[in-house]
Amino acid sequence: MSKGLTLARAFYRAGHRVIGADFEPYYVPVSGHFSKSIEKFFRLEKPSQKTGSAGYIQDLVSVIKKEGVELWVSCSGVASAVEDGEAAELVEKETGCKAVQYGPTLTETLHEKHSFIEHTKKLGLNVPTTRLVTSETEALTEKYIMKPVGMDDTLRADMTLLPLPTIKETEAHVRRMNPTPFRPFVLQQFISGPEYCTHTLVINGEIKCFVACPSSDLLMHYIALPTNSALSQAMYAYTVEYTQKTTPKMTGHFSLDFLVPGPIARNAEQTFGASDEEIQGLMKHLYPIECNPRAHTAVVLFSDESEDLADAYVEYLPDHEPKGISTTHSDPHELIVPAPSIPGYYWINHDIVSLLLFPILRLLRGEIGITEVVERWTTFVEH
Repeated sequence: MSKGLTLARAFYRAGHRVIGADFEPYYVPVSGHFSKSIEKFFRLEKPSQKTGSAGYIQDLVSVIKKEGVELWVSCSGVASAVEDGEAAELVEKETGCKAVQYGPTLTETLHEKHSFIEHTKKLGLNVPTTRLVTSETEALTEKYIMKPVGMDDTLRADMTLLPLPTIKETEAHVRRMNPTPFRPFVLQQFISGPEYCTHTLVINGEIKCFVACPSSDLLMHYIALPTNSALSQAMYAYTVEYTQKTTPKMTGHFSLDFLVPGPIARNAEQTFGASDEEIQGLMKHLYPIECNPRAHTAVVLFSDESEDLADAYVEYLPDHEPKGISTTHSDPHELIVPAPSIPGYYWINHDIVSLLLFPILRLLRGEIGITEVVERWTTFVEH
């Protein structure tokens, strides 16, 4: 994955020896397999409902022991986040390696949408109204979004606003989603406004790096919000409060997805030099809808801060300096943020389809005019 490759390059540029490991379904090599930043690469057994996570965890522990790994940085996807929490516990128990990953209890709490909202509410932070749903008959009278509590790729992108125009349509939609006690959903308050994502590295309860950026439907575009904008500062303040109130001290990646009411979001993006009081007021309009207790792909925005980013991870080691490496980060307590000049990141495969080919198809179908096609092509060139 892009995030793992970005972190591997960061450690490599800082002078570290990097060992890579990933799943390779059907033996199709992942991109990091051939990266010059990775000295050795190992294929891991992928966890599944049938085989569980024992094989994956044992593979990971074996690699760590064999290669004398001092620091394991988890870069899991949504499907293996909880398993990495289990792995972290065993890695630190059976080896001398430190794991930049929460344990199983906190990982699962943050990973599941309903438990994350309940935990956040207990911390006294702002949350959207959220209710657990385990049957088709449960409903709300206000507008809401219905989302699976756990991982379900078939429904992740379904942001249908309920209720639909008629009771019959609403019932049909809920029936299709099929909530049960074994496959629960949440009904979440509808917030009319843009969505934002964040990426945070937390070491011993202290935030080392932070970035916030607008979300896109498929998360194929990343453009950092200015770190001095009121909106970015409010999301950072929210994250600081969250990590300070959570016990035991957090060590891992912490990525929040926020919804912000439209007018407030637009104003806050363009406001700079906000006072502490204004930031605190803005935090009351941030609605976290879910948490990713793992590295976020937005870490690609730190590519120009490789050495400092690597040093922030290394601080978790007992002596702060691995074999043969001296850290160069001037101030270990200084927050690492993307450089102001950092460009946006775009995935060209996605852009070729969505900005070049798909507009032509829509033009041939008569759905759009030539002007819109030219606009899409211009956007592609800009990317």
